[in-house]
Order: sequence, then C-alpha cells, then structure tokens
Amino acid sequence: HSPMYFFLSCLSFVDVCYSSVFAPRMLLNFFAERETISFSACIVQYFLFVSLLTSEGFLLAAMAYDRYMAIVNPLLYTVAMTKIACVAMVIGSCIGGLINSLTHTIGLVKLSFCGPNVISHFFCDLPPLLKLSCSDTSMNELLLLIFSGIIAMITFLTVMISYVFIVAAILRIRSAAGRHKAFSTCASHLTAVTLFYGSISFSYIQPSSQYSLEQEEVVSVLYTLVIPMLNPLIYSLRN
Repeated sequence: HSPMYFFLSCLSFVDVCYSSVFAPRMLLNFFAERETISFSACIVQYFLFVSLLTSEGFLLAAMAYDRYMAIVNPLLYTVAMTKIACVAMVIGSCIGGLINSLTHTIGLVKLSFCGPNVISHFFCDLPPLLKLSCSDTSMNELLLLIFSGIIAMITFLTVMISYVFIVAAILRIRSAAGRHKAFSTCASHLTAVTLFYGSISFSYIQPSSQYSLEQEEVVSVLYTLVIPMLNPLIYSLRN
C-alpha cells in the first residue's frame, strides 16, 4: 500500500495548495470588501491555478496506473511501482503542470487590456480574462482548446484504459469478498476522477461561442473549492 498512500499524500498536498490559491483572496473580498487585485497578482494566481490543476490531473492518471498494477499485475507490483518510479511520476506531473501553465500565462501576458477591468469571476481564470482583452485572442483560445483537450484526453484515457483492465481482472475473482475488496479500493478514486474531469471538461473543452460566465462561476466553485474538500472524505470512505 505504500505507493498508493504516497500518491494520496501528494494529491492532498496539491489540493491544499490548490485551495490556498483562492481561499485567502475570497475571504479578503468577503470580509474587507476589497474586491481589487493587481494585474501581476492576477497573473501569479492564474499561473499557480493552472499548474496545480494540471498536476492534479496527471496525479489522478498516475494513481489509476498504480491501481492497475496492484490488481491486474500484483506479482509485478513491487517491481514496477518502486520508490524511484513513484517519485518520477509525481515530478513528471508537476513538470507537466508547469509547462502547460507557462504556455497559457505567457500568452496572457502578451495581451493588451485597454477597456473594462472588472472580472466577472471570483478568481483570475483565462476565459473571463480573454473577454476583457482588446487584442486578438483567437490564438489563446486555440492553445487553450488544444492543450486542455490533449492533456485531458491523455490522462482520461489512461484512467479509463486502466479501469477496463481492472474491472476485467476483478470479474475473474471468484470470491465475493475478494471482488468487494478490489472494488472498494478503486471506487473512491473513480469517484474523484469523475468529479474532476466532469467539471474541467465543462469549463475548458468547449468553443468560446458556447461559453457562459454564469455557468462557469458555478462549475468553478466545484473544482476549485468543493472537490479539494471532498477528496479526503471520498478516499476515507473505503475505511
């Protein structure tokens, strides 16, 4: 169980950092009624947000692979999921998050903002910022669709393919107790994956013509604050 708990601890750390990007500013806005943020602070908030969001997606994919090895190839589990391999997966997740974040942040910095300066959102996210720009944002929208689509597809397919083999392996287990134990190990992770990818896909993998700020605000609360708080509860249900 050591690799599984190692990934869970990393996921919890990312969730804490993730919520910390928004919660202090939201509390300041609520209690002090100070609803302003500098452009540089907005850029930093967006950079951290995308880095942590992407890293969490890669971590969920790595956790799916960990469960695949534990259930489908248990004899090779200790060989494949060594400490070095687990650390490499976590570092790779962080690097992937940084690369994705830098791509969008650099594109955002190059835009010109010469009109309204009121963000119709509770944090600095790319779609509402693009609405405020007086520059041509078609390239930013294209990069957002391509990068978000590719990353979501790779990580989601990794999860789904892993679970296809996992379910097939579980159905071959003869004892009901064994099947129940295997399913309980995966159910919490599958629930977290469904909530995460469902909300992210709604927000980012859609044409700008179908984008709605009102719907985006509701979904954003789900994946920025609610899901990070629910993850510890979801993963503790199996206990």
